[in-house]
Amino acid sequence: MGTRWVRLAQQLWVALILLFLFVPIFLIFFYAFNGSNIESWPIQGLTLKWFGQTWNDPEVRAALVLSLQAGLAATALALVLGSCAAFAIHRMRFFGRDVVSLLFVLPLALPGIITGMALNAFFNFNGITLSLLTIVVGHTTFCIVVVYNNVLARLRRTQGSLIEAAMDLGANGWQVFRDVTLPLISTSVVAGAMLAFALSFDEVIVTTFTAGAQNTLPLWIFGAIRLGQRLPEVNVVVSFVILVTILPVFVAARLTGGGGAARVRAGR
Repeated sequence: MGTRWVRLAQQLWVALILLFLFVPIFLIFFYAFNGSNIESWPIQGLTLKWFGQTWNDPEVRAALVLSLQAGLAATALALVLGSCAAFAIHRMRFFGRDVVSLLFVLPLALPGIITGMALNAFFNFNGITLSLLTIVVGHTTFCIVVVYNNVLARLRRTQGSLIEAAMDLGANGWQVFRDVTLPLISTSVVAGAMLAFALSFDEVIVTTFTAGAQNTLPLWIFGAIRLGQRLPEVNVVVSFVILVTILPVFVAARLTGGGGAARVRAGR
């Protein structure tokens, strides 16, 4: 009986924590449909007018385009650099290997304000104008970590005997990578890319120091809330950002939950 009450108490405590975390997020979605431009509870009817008004706002659309450009570019760079780094750390044995691995993970552990200030100082010192390129560089610094961790974890779970068997059968390096290694790590690569895009799309702190006069969606939200203007549009944009952030994370979690050995095509 005592164990049952302890289990119920634990479940209740977990439920309260989840409510504390997610009720404010759900309220944002309700406010996006609020018929009034004043945020009060209960909401004064439901409407879709704020969605059309937000989409027709040129500032919001420009911020969306900039966020997509920065997110896709940072994700592409992170995929290449993070995957190459994971292969190098996994395959090579050299002095200071663990230190190098730690340095790759460090940007995600550092506070964003430190990374942002360091990048801003570097760009100013070298006379580099803040633009889309500087945003992409800033986002890539922490997106690399996500791809690196995912690919390295999958490589460590990969059976080396599969690669050795392919080489024994006469496959060269490119064939081994294309037909064996890439199918094995494909889900981790896709998951890393999705997580990297989600991180880039909702990044605020580093973007503040690297964007200059430009606005991504998170920066537009921050500015609108700070000035207390267009709050209904803010609720719509925040709802969109939450969905764009959550969906890649959910898909990435599903992808990394399964193994990749079954993806190697036996016919080759």
